Amino acid sequence: MGVLDTIALLLTLAALFSYLNERFLHLPTTIGIMLISLVLSFSMLVVGKLGWPVLQVEARHFLEGVDFHQALMQGMLSFLLFAGALHINLNDLAKQKTIVIILATIGVLVSTLIVGSLSYWLLNALGLKISFLYCLLFGALISPTDPIAVLAILKNVGVKKSLQVTVAGESLFNDGVGVVVFLVLLKLASGGAVTTPGGVGLLLLQEIAGGVVFGLLTGLAVYWLLKTVNQYQVEVLLTLALVMGGYALATFLHVSAPIAIVVAGLVIGNHGRVFAMSDETRKHLDQFWELVDEVLNAVLFLLIGIEILVLSLREEYLLAALGIIPMVLLARYVSVSLPMLIMEKFRRSSPNVVEVLTWGGLRGGISVALALSLPGGPERDVILAVTYAVVISSILIQGLTIKQVVAGK
Repeated sequence: MGVLDTIALLLTLAALFSYLNERFLHLPTTIGIMLISLVLSFSMLVVGKLGWPVLQVEARHFLEGVDFHQALMQGMLSFLLFAGALHINLNDLAKQKTIVIILATIGVLVSTLIVGSLSYWLLNALGLKISFLYCLLFGALISPTDPIAVLAILKNVGVKKSLQVTVAGESLFNDGVGVVVFLVLLKLASGGAVTTPGGVGLLLLQEIAGGVVFGLLTGLAVYWLLKTVNQYQVEVLLTLALVMGGYALATFLHVSAPIAIVVAGLVIGNHGRVFAMSDETRKHLDQFWELVDEVLNAVLFLLIGIEILVLSLREEYLLAALGIIPMVLLARYVSVSLPMLIMEKFRRSSPNVVEVLTWGGLRGGISVALALSLPGGPERDVILAVTYAVVISSILIQGLTIKQVVAGK
């Protein structure tokens, strides 16, 4: 199946499932699409077990032709991050900058260590022999809260503004940090050159600080270009060039492309919106990026739902997933509560903010994409299956109950 046919099929299914959700389920669009695609996938598996495997075989063949990791990490992610950052007020974010930075860095590292240690103990106790380094890899890919999943849910939840900015800001930055930590650990696991603490620290600094600087420079460059024209078609095109070209160039320069795009999006969404755009341009720019965000989110959650068809669903993997799901939540709680406890000495936070941040820390497509990027082998099969289970439970259980958690505070 060609690229155009693949895109056509994904968009058609996303549109159909979106309609079914809006017509009958009335769930948040992304969750509804994923739930319907999950039901379809399980139906294919059941029908295959009953002796009619044709649909399952065809679906698996289709999915094997879709590189989920490539599609998200080198395609959709840049658009989704930019669209999310575009609507975050920089002044509001600045007020929460300390806690956002701590949660996005130290929080990710603490969670990675906790998840890695607990999963190493559990997986080996279940007879699934896996090295501690690979367990840390799993911790790194599952610890960041996914901005795509989080921002999609926050749109439909009445969260206090300061808390919403904290959750959104953390989720936009910690995925970039998580990706960097994952890549460092992957180099170590594959016998790469980064083997000393100094080398690890240098790589982290290059990726994270480099991403911030690169995003700031490219964002300011496009901001200057936006100031010199007053035609919304050209200005929308400039933002497209910033997202696609900026992401590609950041990857080439070995700095964090996700962080770079978030920073560039904050620059354009604040200084660019106020000082470089007319009212008409702002209107068209917002409408364009909101549409891009909605369409790509629909396709992404559709892919997450049908990806189960290519997973290895062994019984021990399912048992491991049942144990690891609460472990990931525990790690999230600890990694949030420790920074908040420290910050409490300097400023008062919203009541029960730890519980809201913990339950609102959804996992999504980035975790699945990183798991799919692991080299083939038994470790990859285990990590992929467990990652998928954590992501699905996170989106369905936490995503559907976050309103109740917020309302109860």
